[in-house]
Amino acid sequence: MKLIENIKIALNNVRSNLLRTIITMLIIAFGITALVGILTSIDSMIYSMNDSFSNMEANSFRIEPKRDGVSGRRRGRQAKRGEIIDFKQAMEFKKKYDFPSKIAVYCWGTGIATAKFGNEKTNPNVMVWGVDDNYLSVKSYDIAVGRNFSEAEVISGQSKAIIGNDIVKALFADNPDRALNKYISVGNVKYKIIGVLDSKGASMGMSQDRRILIPLVKAKTLYGHSNKNYSIAVALSSLERMEDAISDAIGVFRNIRKLKLAQDNDFEIRKSDGLIEVLKENTAVIRLSAIGIALITLLGAAIGLMNIMLVSVTERTKEIGICKALGATRKNILTQFLTEAVVICQLGGLVGIVFGILAGNILTFIIGGSFLIPWAWILLGVTTCLVVGLISGLYPALKASRLDPIESLRYE
Repeated sequence: MKLIENIKIALNNVRSNLLRTIITMLIIAFGITALVGILTSIDSMIYSMNDSFSNMEANSFRIEPKRDGVSGRRRGRQAKRGEIIDFKQAMEFKKKYDFPSKIAVYCWGTGIATAKFGNEKTNPNVMVWGVDDNYLSVKSYDIAVGRNFSEAEVISGQSKAIIGNDIVKALFADNPDRALNKYISVGNVKYKIIGVLDSKGASMGMSQDRRILIPLVKAKTLYGHSNKNYSIAVALSSLERMEDAISDAIGVFRNIRKLKLAQDNDFEIRKSDGLIEVLKENTAVIRLSAIGIALITLLGAAIGLMNIMLVSVTERTKEIGICKALGATRKNILTQFLTEAVVICQLGGLVGIVFGILAGNILTFIIGGSFLIPWAWILLGVTTCLVVGLISGLYPALKASRLDPIESLRYE
């Protein structure tokens, strides 16, 4: 028999036992939906973050206080969390680091600010950052209207601001030109708007446009305290000299921190691609869990399918005897029943793949990711269904192929 003919016979048998076949297909579909859906949502989130970092900090690295190893020990001594990077250290690094690059120093102000203009005001979820004149270029922000801070405005801590697109929508009816040179109130401080940022959209559910940038020294005055940390970002023109730039930065910053030769770094270098790798490593457990859940579900489906195929062998004993009497070989019967098992599995898998892609992308859309067709996971779903079909159908197919044709013809 040809493969196409075997598939046609299998589909006819599926139609003749539609209800129990659909139930088995649904069990298979649930397993594949869990597998493809979870893996699709994970990949979509990673790709979304990857796209965000490709447009922001692609050729840059940051210097941050050491975070890990708080409870670790080395040579009998407990490792300590790195001290914060204070304003003086950050500015000293910017002055002393002479590698060809751009250096930005910035700090977090608050994430619960409310901006007001006239009778209009935003929700109390506006982020305020203190930045220097290099921040926009290092972080790949573009000015839609207006201009960047000057070095003098940053150093003198003037009350000027660059605002994001969400602030313009809330206060100025989505008209950036109208916002320019107007004064807004953030808390008890008034700022003159000198620039409006191009829209950056959302990444992982967090809007990049709901922010107000103010001069670094102004933020230090308003939001500074004894334990305030200042971030340092270094941007290069290309990735080719990244490792050299990092080595130089480590040397300069060790001197600034006055670390002795035997002391470990109490700070760390973070790159955007490194963050993506950490995310992938952390999601590996989730991937394995998704595969485990799917396999448990598919195991139940495999047992159900094997039961259906065994019942089918019993119901079609006389048919098998007629086929053998007409010249069908053991191999023909074996192939026919295996094909039927695989067809049932692939139909269930197809339904599961469709629902898995929809479920994964709906979840991704909710948290701000981008749509993705997971070809790798589609192939995994199809392959898994093929394996399940072969395993489930093998014993019933062997049983059918070994039936005695004379006894089969006499079966009632």
